[in-house]
Formats: sequence, C-alpha cells, structure tokens
Amino acid sequence: MKPIAEHRGIDRAAFESDIVPRNEPAVMRGLVGDWPAVRAARSDEGGIAAYLRAMDSDARVAAARMAPSARGRVFYKPGLEGFNYTRDDTTITAALQSLARYARLSNPSTIAVQSALVSECLPGFRAENRNPLLDDAVAPRIWMGNRVTTAAHFDESGNIACVVAGKRRFTLFPIEAIGDLYIGPIGYAPSGTPISLVDFERPDEARFPRFRRALEAAFTAELEPGDAIYIPPLWWHHVRSLGDVNVLVNYWWKERASPGATDSALNALLLAILDLRALPPAQRRGWARIFEHYVFGADEDTAAHIPPAKRGVLGEVTPELARQVRAFLVSRLRD
Repeated sequence: MKPIAEHRGIDRAAFESDIVPRNEPAVMRGLVGDWPAVRAARSDEGGIAAYLRAMDSDARVAAARMAPSARGRVFYKPGLEGFNYTRDDTTITAALQSLARYARLSNPSTIAVQSALVSECLPGFRAENRNPLLDDAVAPRIWMGNRVTTAAHFDESGNIACVVAGKRRFTLFPIEAIGDLYIGPIGYAPSGTPISLVDFERPDEARFPRFRRALEAAFTAELEPGDAIYIPPLWWHHVRSLGDVNVLVNYWWKERASPGATDSALNALLLAILDLRALPPAQRRGWARIFEHYVFGADEDTAAHIPPAKRGVLGEVTPELARQVRAFLVSRLRD
C-alpha cells in the first residue's frame, strides 16, 4: 500500500486551492495540535476523559456495543443475518467510564459512540476547538471508542477527520476499487452506505481473491493526536482505532447541488438498479450513453440548442421546478 500524501502548515487558502481540487486523500500533520482537547489527551492518561466530562451536557448519544468475539469490528452476524452489535443511548461520561473499565481488561467488549453532534453533547467543545479549514456552519461530530474497526465504505460528502486521542489507521481506496472490495448489500449495512465484506485483518483469499488487487491501489496512514485527514467524496475508507481510548472529531460537507437534489445520490442508484439492470445488454449500453450525455458528461452545450425557457430540468433547476419534478416522480412511483 502507498502512503497518503502528507502536508504541514496547511491553512484554509492552501486547503481549498492545493488539496481539494486534486480529489485525493491528504494527511495534515498537526492541523489541530493546538486544540485544548488534544493538549488534554497528551497531558496524561486520563486527561481527555476529564476534559470531556467537564463539558458533558448529559445529552443522550448513540453507542454500539460488541462482545469480545467481534474483535471490535462493526459488522454483520454470520450469513449477514443482522448486525453483530447492539445499540443503546448513553452519555459521554458513561461511555468514558466504560472505556476506562475496558482498558483494564485483557479481552474487553467494545463500545463505539458514533457520529454524535458536538453541539448537543459537548456544547462548549466547538468554541475551544475550531477547525481552521471550514466555515462554522459545518457541524462537528464526535466518535469515541476503544479498539474499533469500521469496514471500508464511502461517504457522499467531503470529510475532515481530526484525531483528538489515541491513534487511528486509515486505509483508503479510489472508487474504482469497488469491484475488488466485495461490497455488501445496498440499504442494509452498519453504516449509511454499503461496506466491504472483507476482513482486512484476516482476509479470506479463497472467497475474496481480487482483494489483493484492491490493496495494490490502496493508500494508508496512521494518525496521532493533532493530526487530521481529508477524505474526498466517494473514496472508500477503512478505519481502525489502535488505542484503548480513541476520540475523533469529524466534519462532513457537500458541494452545492441542484435545489431538487435528495439527501443521497444512492436514491438514484437504487431506482436505476430497479429500472435498468434487468434490461437486455444492448439497452443497458444505450442507457449508459444517455446517462453520460445528460448527467455525467453534461456541459453548457448539452441543451444549448433548446430555448432557455423550454429546457426544463436541462436548464436552471429552480426550487419550484424541483418540487414539480419530485411530485411527478412520486406520482409515477406509486404502486
């Protein structure tokens, strides 16, 4: 695997001009090294726990819990018959207490607080720990746990993940690796998007022979407190927490989209699978060309021959037009 490109001394101007346009992952060493939370994590073994407890609002946060046999891997049960964890609501303080207890055991259970809104559970955190690369409108989320492994998946948003405590190993793949990662079901996964079924620590080469090829395209890095990583949209990323107490804060944001866009382009993928996949090969190729013309390869010339007032969705999509199109689709999708 190749190392992820590393940068130091990145400011917002450099991030927006030199990193984002490349559409490649980037490690930004020391980006948040001056955060009080990071300094607390570095100070002593219980520093980060004391820092977070002092800010805890007692708001409930979602936690996944796994038995020791899961080895911290957030995944399915055998045969994909359900998931290998249970979910409950807890508080930041209670989760920290669990982490402290598990750290004393040789074969502990796993707890993972995932994607909790910082503004709700740690309302004072953001004012003291600001991301220098993003607008304040981008909401931070906190992830806490012991030795947790998140299977390879992609996000539709840009992502900056900042390590506050512990150490994390990131393994990233371009979207083109999809065929070699053996992706599981769509719409039925531990995360919001489909995940790789390959156990990266114990890959079954007989069942997943092409995974070797995926590793040839992979990028990897280990991040310590104060480091951050930029993960572009649609890059597969596998994340393994390596310490007994790990804290990460991340930021998701999307580029500007059409006023009629739904929350997820996976909606369009699901509909395309229903409508197009069973067609004869020649028709599928035809639809691929149509999609290329109107969606993936569209530019200012695509509808230049049509009067602007008559372009419909091929022109400017206003909120009113978006409402009309969505109402039309709803009417067509009714059984």
